[in-house]
Amino acid sequence: MSTNHDRSESQNGDNPDPKSPPPEDAAIQSTDGPSPGNNVDHHSKLDQIIPSNDTDMDSTDVDPEPEPEPEPPKEPTLTVLPKDQIIASNDADMDSTNVDPEPEPPKEPTLTVLPKDEAKPSVAMRELLGELKNVDVNEDSPSAAVATPSRSQDNKQPKGRNSAAMALINSISSSDEEGRTRQRMLKFAAKRYASAIESNPDDYDALYNWALVLQESADNVNADTNSPSKDALLEEACKKYAEATNLNPALHDAYYNWAIAISDRAKLHGRTKEAEELWKQATKNYEIAVKLNWNSPQALNNWGLALQELSAIVPAREKQTIVRSAISKFRAAIQLQFDFHRAIYNLGTVLYGLAEDTSRTGVPVVGNEIPFNELYSQSAIYIAAAHALKPNYSVYSSALKLVRTMLPLPYLKVGYLTSPPVGNPVAPHCDWKRSKFVLNHEALQQIHDDQQKQISGDRTSIRVEILNIVSVKECSDLTLPLGPSFSIDTIHEPFFLIADSREYMDTWLDAIRLVYTIFARGKTDVLAGIITG
Repeated sequence: MSTNHDRSESQNGDNPDPKSPPPEDAAIQSTDGPSPGNNVDHHSKLDQIIPSNDTDMDSTDVDPEPEPEPEPPKEPTLTVLPKDQIIASNDADMDSTNVDPEPEPPKEPTLTVLPKDEAKPSVAMRELLGELKNVDVNEDSPSAAVATPSRSQDNKQPKGRNSAAMALINSISSSDEEGRTRQRMLKFAAKRYASAIESNPDDYDALYNWALVLQESADNVNADTNSPSKDALLEEACKKYAEATNLNPALHDAYYNWAIAISDRAKLHGRTKEAEELWKQATKNYEIAVKLNWNSPQALNNWGLALQELSAIVPAREKQTIVRSAISKFRAAIQLQFDFHRAIYNLGTVLYGLAEDTSRTGVPVVGNEIPFNELYSQSAIYIAAAHALKPNYSVYSSALKLVRTMLPLPYLKVGYLTSPPVGNPVAPHCDWKRSKFVLNHEALQQIHDDQQKQISGDRTSIRVEILNIVSVKECSDLTLPLGPSFSIDTIHEPFFLIADSREYMDTWLDAIRLVYTIFARGKTDVLAGIITG
């Protein structure tokens, strides 16, 4: 299965998106092993809209352009698609990215990984590029050098430190007129920022914007020309991000886009020791970005993708810890935005990879208690939910064909929960009983052991209608029996349930929330079609 790599958009101000927080970034490889190719959306950091961080379940999603489906494989494997480009924009729609997979012909069925969320350029960068479209971008133009008031005239930056970056940008060539025009604009912008930094070495905004220009230029490199290597441009961008964050350690958007640039470099180095170190650096920068701006599902999603990529390189003894960390990041992103389909899909792919590892080794990898068939089923739940939210997304459709039979059809989820007698939520602990529950597109229904089928409306069993749900959350009520508990508040009454373990509670919470989110988005018929055939 490939993971959903959305290139995080750069985060600006209140927007936690990557460079333009990348909706689709470098592809992250599955935990199952090397991915055949990276499915990365190369959306211009300066031109693309990035999904919003809104946690409101009613936020609208923009359907991404369909991606090419991978060739049909013979056996299911988890494949990660490469990330191609950084996406720019503060748009609230996290789904406006396009995935352009270029996977090698798979020999076995694979799940395509989505690109990482891309970063979004700062407002200053977007305004500059917009301005340049209306002026004569001439290298000799007086406007090509704009100096900002110096904050530290005694600490001017040597011109030599800027010449290397300018030399790289000046040597970039493009095969088409549109590319040449865009590069002239980026070259002009780079000169302005270089001039500003020479006048004021403490101008961290200029350093940050210059890093964005270098990162955007790296995406414009044409492999068929004599342009400088993409790695060299990304390395220079990383240096500028480092300088900017040294001057202002609170620049969360700089850390975010810096992590994207490092991830792009890591992908260029394959599965080498150098790539491993780069992935570790990227995860550290994502961690800082999230600490500075916790309300960013894109940053959490990209962090999870970087961890998933790292897990495919590190020694086997380190893999389990890293994979579990990746799962927690995807889950945190979903909790911030319940309809963030990219993170939902990525969580499904990482669980699929765990199931593959467990089935081969026979050793449970999550809490030493979840068997591989349960992991496959959990993986299918998230992939089915992603498809229900974005039914026209070819990557999700292809993945669903691979995992649909792993669902407990005709239900989405089946498992055991401990509950009080119907109509008596405050019953003594001795009256609470463990019984089977099933979840579909309409309701969460209790099924007693002596029943093969539960008649709708039977008042002897608990039945929670999806359309009546107000909220679903973990609870810590000392009056409840021991165990990981959660509550479902409805328009009529609350329901309290206890799961067998924290891992199972998390999966129940996610499943119920996802079904409700799909209902709120008006996609219940799609989910019904998945589980009823």
